Amino acid sequence: MSQQSAEPTLTGVRNFRDLGGVPTADGRRLRHGVLFRSGHLAHATDEDAAFLSGLGLHTVYDFRNSADQALEGPDVELPGVRYVNLPLSDPADGAEFWKMVRDGELDQLRMVLSDGRGAARMIDSYRSIIKGRTAEHSRILHELADGRVPALMHCAAGKDRAGLSVAVTLMALGVEKEAIEADYLESNSPHRRYKMYRSEKSRAGMSPEVLELLSPLFDARPTYLAAALTTIDDTWGGVEKYLSEGLGLGAATRERLRDRLLEDD
Repeated sequence: MSQQSAEPTLTGVRNFRDLGGVPTADGRRLRHGVLFRSGHLAHATDEDAAFLSGLGLHTVYDFRNSADQALEGPDVELPGVRYVNLPLSDPADGAEFWKMVRDGELDQLRMVLSDGRGAARMIDSYRSIIKGRTAEHSRILHELADGRVPALMHCAAGKDRAGLSVAVTLMALGVEKEAIEADYLESNSPHRRYKMYRSEKSRAGMSPEVLELLSPLFDARPTYLAAALTTIDDTWGGVEKYLSEGLGLGAATRERLRDRLLEDD
């Protein structure tokens, strides 16, 4: 069964998918039904919540910060599911920026986002998360290895903070870079993309120029993921040392992680 054929149609949750079927370098695949990713669950309908409740989730990891939650609302409650809020960005870092994205006029958007500045901001964010959130990523991997599955990882759009956390998990499972990138870029599919919102306060609205200026913030781009991988190489000298030294992931824990999440040989 392919990932695509198994996908539900969720009304209020964007970018949901089961990581089942992703291949590892040694020929194994992720089990279906143990690791999921999505955008936030704050707008889940009753039908969405019923579907999510039927997944048998043990843990939902919400990587949003308090500013995100104030904007979108808390996740819907799923009975019996452990909820972990593990912010991967500081609410003070970006709250005003995202207010400008929603409300700003064209001259403000040009000043902050034109001439590659929007993409540069995203690249800096990816680098910062990899270097500065090792404790959070270590916790996730150790919990998954300890059996806190099935698990769902999400942020707001489900592409950046969740995307990096999924990428780190796939690295620990022995998934090659090409397969990690392929999953990451799935967030660009039209039915997955975060619904861009601009308030009525802005006269600039959703003009073609506004959409072009904002696109770096709402795209999943290979250059962003590449920046994260380069940061791993520059800081730790490669994925293996990043996992062992940066995240404190020993050989025994990695083996337990693989046993939990991968299909049998």
